[in-house]
Amino acid sequence: MDLCWSLALLLSLISFVLSQTQHRRFEYKYSFKGPYLAQKDNLVPFWTYSGNAIASEESVRITPSLRSQKGQIWTKNPTNFEWWEVDVVFRVTGRGRIGADGLAIWFTDKPGVEGPVFGSSDQWNGLGVFFDSFDNDNKRNNPYVMAMVNDGTKVYDHEHDGLSQQLGGCLRDFRNKPFPVRAKIEYYKNVLTLMIHNGMTNNEKDYEICMRAENVYIPPSGYFGITAATGGLADDHDVLKFLVTSLRSPEEMAVMQANAEEEERFRREFQEYQEKTKKARDEYVAQNPDSIRKEAEEEYETGEQRELRQIFQGQGQIHDLIRNLHAKLDEIIGRQERTLGLVSAVHSGMGGQVAPTGQVPPAQVGALPGDTIRRHEVDSILNNQRDIVATARDIKNFVNDIHQKSNQLLTNSQKPQGSVQPVGYDLHVTLNEMKEGLNIVKRDLGTANQRLTSGPAGGCPPVSCVSTGMFITFMVIQVVLLIGYIVYRGSSGDSEGCLVRWFSSRHEHFH
Repeated sequence: MDLCWSLALLLSLISFVLSQTQHRRFEYKYSFKGPYLAQKDNLVPFWTYSGNAIASEESVRITPSLRSQKGQIWTKNPTNFEWWEVDVVFRVTGRGRIGADGLAIWFTDKPGVEGPVFGSSDQWNGLGVFFDSFDNDNKRNNPYVMAMVNDGTKVYDHEHDGLSQQLGGCLRDFRNKPFPVRAKIEYYKNVLTLMIHNGMTNNEKDYEICMRAENVYIPPSGYFGITAATGGLADDHDVLKFLVTSLRSPEEMAVMQANAEEEERFRREFQEYQEKTKKARDEYVAQNPDSIRKEAEEEYETGEQRELRQIFQGQGQIHDLIRNLHAKLDEIIGRQERTLGLVSAVHSGMGGQVAPTGQVPPAQVGALPGDTIRRHEVDSILNNQRDIVATARDIKNFVNDIHQKSNQLLTNSQKPQGSVQPVGYDLHVTLNEMKEGLNIVKRDLGTANQRLTSGPAGGCPPVSCVSTGMFITFMVIQVVLLIGYIVYRGSSGDSEGCLVRWFSSRHEHFH
């Protein structure tokens, strides 16, 4: 009878063990290890890192041994399995007897960002396993390893190292070990198990259980991540391997097998449907070849359409560049206006005097910016300068034309001619008046130039002595009178020669 009971108990235990057998599968899209951990472009396949993290061929340095550093690395895609096991191989090394701040392994519903909890954000939704190096509560219980679950509402207690919020933990020294430290985290059917390899031996199976907790509920799908941070003290946090294995129960495998059979049936049906569709299309092509040819021609764009599309794209890019340039120019002009306004305000506030070296000029309360220059005033000045340059260019061209004509008259006057009449008194009077007028204009221009050069720096005279329009009008009147007189006295060869020689001397003197 006892033998029967023993056999029954043994069979029940065997069936229970078989029912609890896990199906394990290595998930390479959520893992990394050396060699060739980082590719030639310094990227880790299926992972993304930021902050002060550095990826190399053999490891990922989450943070270097510098003060106030934070780094992180996260998977790009969420998991498609509910139960898992993570095997992490890492080193924490530093020069001091005490290190900071620590390293964290995460499984959350979304990737974290840089924050205060070992380099990641607070109030996360998921699991965090912390390797805390620094003793914030002065209880001399660090380095410490702990696990904490957060539903997105809890704030990590830094002052007490989160001891009141932990699921469980253990006191383990993981700094400056001769061999890499290993951590194995298993989450299967809402049971969390954490085992630590202290790095004192090279035996990969030398694990010690750190904590075990039941009824642990975390998101069924999420992202794996590793973060680290340093403070006033600093350590190198290097992760050599991060291996993820999915765990599935026999029931899940049976469901997956059924799903695989159903998927195979759907695949066969879809293949049959494709064959039927292809057969019907071939029959339609055989019956209507012209329509198929027309559809094929309409499917591809012509050369003209391609050129028009490229031209339109090029014009669109040019338009965007011009718009960006206009925006930059407006920004630069705005900055110049603000700078000029500040300079004018300081100048007016100082009363036009410069403060001694090393002293700040006293600010005048309620003082408003004085003669500040505006954009429309700048545009007006530029337009006036362009008008003056254009007018000067026109005058130069006009004088050159007159000089050429005078040279022609001088050449003609040197040829032998008949008897001429002597030049009268009126010609000499007119020439003297013109000479005096030019001397007056020259003297006025010199006076205006002296006023401009002797005025205060950065200032302008309130009223111009000789305006540009007045100068041009006077010159035009003088030239018209001169030409009229030349035409009137055109029959007199000596008068022409005299006028030509006088105008040539005036032209050289003017230049």
